[in-house]
Amino acid sequence: MARPTSKKDLIESSKKQYGNLWDIINTMTEEEKLGALDYGDFIGKEAHWERDKNLRDVLIHLYEWHQLFLNWVNSNLQGREKSFLPLPYNWRNYGQMNIKLWEKHQNTSLENSEEILKKSHNDVMKLIDEFSNEELFMKNVYSWTGGSTLGSYAVSVTLSHYTWAIKKLKKSLKVIRNK
Repeated sequence: MARPTSKKDLIESSKKQYGNLWDIINTMTEEEKLGALDYGDFIGKEAHWERDKNLRDVLIHLYEWHQLFLNWVNSNLQGREKSFLPLPYNWRNYGQMNIKLWEKHQNTSLENSEEILKKSHNDVMKLIDEFSNEELFMKNVYSWTGGSTLGSYAVSVTLSHYTWAIKKLKKSLKVIRNK
């Protein structure tokens, strides 16, 4: 799937991939939804392969990255300059932030994680829809996006993250269902 470069493509591809994520989740048994993710002998080099232990953890990760985007955009639009990643985190150490976000939700139920993800997805999509194609995909429209575009951040917290979640779930379900 090509990375979107227009508002229309961003909205369509994000909605489609979000639907694909829920299609996979809806095939899962209650035991699979509540049980541990299992990747068999696969050892990924990225920290998330060890961090996320179950479906809830994956859904919470998506939710928290939606919150980063929503808070970042809304703060900056209201004139309160804010970086995308909260201090003390940056793009070199954001893995530590992801662990803190994971820790924060260890008592969140699967049901609640599903509810808040659905709401945050809708909030993100509604916010994206408020911007023009140029505001999303032209560089230097907003100084607070740095050398990037607002749309590239939107792609990251929607389409790219949904693709990431689908990959994790498919890999785990393949192992679990072939036992």
